[in-house]
Amino acid sequence: MLGDLEQVVLLATLRLGEDGYGVTIQEAIRRSAGRDLTLGTIHKTLVRLEAKGLVASRIGESAPHRGGRRKRHYRVTPAGLRLLKASINALRRMAAGLAVGLEPT
Repeated sequence: MLGDLEQVVLLATLRLGEDGYGVTIQEAIRRSAGRDLTLGTIHKTLVRLEAKGLVASRIGESAPHRGGRRKRHYRVTPAGLRLLKASINALRRMAAGLAVGLEPT
């Protein structure tokens, strides 16, 4: 099972496809989930997810506007997608039938 933070980071990474890196993942989470996570929190989570085989990374090209620094891009692996689906389905099953506004809209 995934924790809330791991789910949010995986979903943002999945939304961004091959273009996900720290800042874009942070922006996607802020925009879609309304959560203001630090880059440090996001990077630690991505490192943990990569160690578990749930995301994979690659180093992108250097960018002159970044002082020649290269970005690490992340993508969700098939194992990450399977675990994310299982985690979301488990939450849906737990929420099913509760009359507290948790049903899908």
